[in-house]
Amino acid sequence: MTTIQETTYVLDMDATQLKAALDSGRITSKQAAEAYIEHCRATNPAVNFLVEERFSLALQEADQADQLRKEGNAQGKLFGVPISMKESFDVEGMQTTGGLPYRKGLISQTDAEIVSKLKAEGAIIIGKTNTPALCFCQETDNALYGRTNNPRDLSRTVGGSSGGEGAAIALGAAAAGIGSDIGGSIRFPSHFNGVVGFKSGDGQVSSRGSYPAEEHSLQQRMLGIGPITKSVQDAKSIYEIIANEPLEEKRLEDFAITFMPKMNLPLSTQTEGFLQAVRDFLSEGLLVVNDIPPHFNKTAVLWQEIMSIDGANGAASEAFGNRSAQPLREFLLDKVGKQTEVHRYLSWALIGASLFKPSDERVKGINAIIEKGDALLGRYLDKRILVLPVYHSAAPAHGTVYKELFSIRKTYTRYIPYVAYANVWGLPALTIPVGADREGMPIAVQLVSKVGNEDALFKLGERLEKEYKGYQRVIPSFT
Repeated sequence: MTTIQETTYVLDMDATQLKAALDSGRITSKQAAEAYIEHCRATNPAVNFLVEERFSLALQEADQADQLRKEGNAQGKLFGVPISMKESFDVEGMQTTGGLPYRKGLISQTDAEIVSKLKAEGAIIIGKTNTPALCFCQETDNALYGRTNNPRDLSRTVGGSSGGEGAAIALGAAAAGIGSDIGGSIRFPSHFNGVVGFKSGDGQVSSRGSYPAEEHSLQQRMLGIGPITKSVQDAKSIYEIIANEPLEEKRLEDFAITFMPKMNLPLSTQTEGFLQAVRDFLSEGLLVVNDIPPHFNKTAVLWQEIMSIDGANGAASEAFGNRSAQPLREFLLDKVGKQTEVHRYLSWALIGASLFKPSDERVKGINAIIEKGDALLGRYLDKRILVLPVYHSAAPAHGTVYKELFSIRKTYTRYIPYVAYANVWGLPALTIPVGADREGMPIAVQLVSKVGNEDALFKLGERLEKEYKGYQRVIPSFT
């Protein structure tokens, strides 16, 4: 068993630091795995971030890694480093349920492509983390595993859909993790939990083995898979492992750092204050400008329409399995306290998708807008990085984000534009914690540019991380 001193030592390390400690012999992979496992067992009952563990196998793999290291055969950038994985990615021998009770017991026979790549570099997976049902909401709750709570304040949301992963890394319960993002699903949890998150750009990371599969090309381009970590250096190094193409070296001084002028969108005073502070800091050594990026004002509606293509019939079929898809009935049963197979967040989202379904003619129009917009943004973002908020405030109480984004009054047009921009246009986005509100809840900014400018995003992220301290591990008060 590891000591309290060893446990704290490991939990505070990012994956890069842990790998260096393992290589130097200051700690063994077995000790690191034990530290994470003990921490998961201590914190998970209150937070509910881990929904399936492979502790015994992880310890065996850690033993094997230690032996290979002794023999001089430690091969891989993450050799012997324990990590966590969002539940929606296939891991051989583990379930991929999407939070749906009828999928319980369905064991994956193969690894998702990104899991294969991480294992090839020596990573050890200790467990899988919670998501909303079908990853279809920006809050993490489902009928199979229940709700994940924010480790800084259990009454608040962790965001979604990579909410369990955000909470795990905030607690230091793994060296690093992996999430996915089709509507802020890496960036909301990173912002609400105070961790670093990177959403990859269109087609840059394979989604093979990610559940559920996005079948329409407009939805596929919105999905970005990437790391959730304790540092920018980890986000960069893990992205390099899972990405299809190597990073292209960029000189940050060649870029215009672009902030948006005040918009008619909600932003807390503290969020505005941090944006201004970041602007002032970056103005000292870089070109900083104000501008509204192309198509920004129409992006929220485009996002909703793309998510509602075909009235989300495919998602409804997946959600209900062999049963008849009746989201309204399921929603009403859940609302009156009846046990249901589909969580009300998902059933209401499916109802909304049927209401907002675009016509076939409109889908053709969206494709035309996207084609022209891609060309325009390719030029606009060639030497430009956008600095945007993620959300209007720090993590609110459970249920607030759901009500703001899934209202038939279309309030999503006020609350999701900053996040939807990177999804609709298939852009890479890096989320960095820059401070906390008066109640100690994290606030982050996101850095967005075009595919090919990822190196510049990481470089700017490292500057902000150094100035604003970045990730600060949660010291739980509930254990």
